Amino acid sequence: LMDSGNCVAMISSDAERTFVSWPGAESVLTPDMMVPVQVIPGDWVFTSGYTLSYPGSREALAAWIDALPEEVPVVFDPTPVIAEIPRPILERMLARTAWLSCNADEAAAIAGRGDAQTVAIRLLAEHCPKAAGVVIRAGAHGCLVRLAEGGTHAIPGFAVSAVDTNGAGDTHIGAFVSALSRGLSPCEAARYANAAAAVSVTRHGGSSAPTDSEIQEFLSHHDQGTIAHGREDATAT
Repeated sequence: LMDSGNCVAMISSDAERTFVSWPGAESVLTPDMMVPVQVIPGDWVFTSGYTLSYPGSREALAAWIDALPEEVPVVFDPTPVIAEIPRPILERMLARTAWLSCNADEAAAIAGRGDAQTVAIRLLAEHCPKAAGVVIRAGAHGCLVRLAEGGTHAIPGFAVSAVDTNGAGDTHIGAFVSALSRGLSPCEAARYANAAAAVSVTRHGGSSAPTDSEIQEFLSHHDQGTIAHGREDATAT
């Protein structure tokens, strides 16, 4: 038996956050633990870089992902701990990724520096051969969507008065995958995700993701021009 790890999130006056954390039981994953996890047709699998950064869990997760049926889409977020993921593990994950979602710094850590479009093109051409596309999140500016079939789309964000950016990136990815799984186009899904992240940063705490009805209401009000816009703060980094 092991104790759970802990994470202390510190929020500054400009709504940005930083973490002080130490791992525990959640950093250990064995092949036997993955046996009960059954994937059925229609499922999407999301993988976080945090699990791949732990020496006690990375190999078990990577092997489980490798063994997934080809038709199961895998969405990957390398997270800010990307430097702690061994490059061979990272490349294995990228090779299986259907959608990569990351911020500009994480994208550059994989594919090198450059403007967002150039880096996105390199990600698809050199690192994510099976991906349908990549999403590079840009905070209050929204995100960039690059499709493997060609085409780069800048999806603008929403101006809100942010109080806490903790969990905004997770909210963005979850909303994006949810929208894709329901048949929205990648650009529609990205706009939906931008709205979800915008709502989340107006709330305190890490578990601040809005419901679908809340996102739809936000989008409806925005489309009608009735949202009271505040200053632009980071939404999904």
